[in-house]
Amino acid sequence: MIQTDALTHDGISHGFFTREGGFSTGIFSSLNCGLGSGDERDTVLMNRALVAQSLGVSPSHLLSAWQIHSAEAAVVDGPWTSEERPRADALVTKTPGVGLGVLTADCGPVLFADRQAGVIGAAHAGWKGALTGVTTRTLEVMEGEGATRANITAVIGPMISRAAYEVGPEFPARFIDADPENARYFTPSARAGHAMFDLPAYLEDRLTSEGVGRVVNLSLCTFGDEMRFFSYRRTTHRNEKDYGRLISAISLNKD
Repeated sequence: MIQTDALTHDGISHGFFTREGGFSTGIFSSLNCGLGSGDERDTVLMNRALVAQSLGVSPSHLLSAWQIHSAEAAVVDGPWTSEERPRADALVTKTPGVGLGVLTADCGPVLFADRQAGVIGAAHAGWKGALTGVTTRTLEVMEGEGATRANITAVIGPMISRAAYEVGPEFPARFIDADPENARYFTPSARAGHAMFDLPAYLEDRLTSEGVGRVVNLSLCTFGDEMRFFSYRRTTHRNEKDYGRLISAISLNKD
């Protein structure tokens, strides 16, 4: 797993887990943590148990939502059944012993912590969630649990970089219509009418403008580093039938 000093504090465990070190085989090799993939369910659960162990939580307490590319955020205080799993793209807790995980394969994982208040969060930020405000909503929910924006650290984990994220002619208008200043995140690509989109920079700037005390971008590209990361876009380019999911997770340690 990849860790950062920005989130390394007594009382907090975290990791941006790579695809390495698990039990899955073939195209899912090897730490595939996506229950929605075509991998064997028992194997995915074994992989997730490894992640839980690394965080110091029980496997039943490593939680991830049913992600729907939204701006929805949910408060978590303990494990749920599969039927109770919320449809959301961010989770927040102040309960020790609960691990918050988000699954990605090019979208942006963002881990949040207010160490002073003892409140943490995890968000799945693809382009749609980023544009519609998943980070905004995560911060609002964290504040509702006692956090203060100026005390929050937010870290953007491995995701697709501008160099690999080509978008079609109609795409930039979604962002530019929301704010003309967003044009700066698009540069022409080699194909006429297409553009390269810098989603990591958009997320970093948005978090800063939202008043987060410290924003860190790990600047790691999922598409370009096949040894460490799964990538939906890379899989699509190769016409492969499925892809693994990375997990990024954070927890508050029990006393």
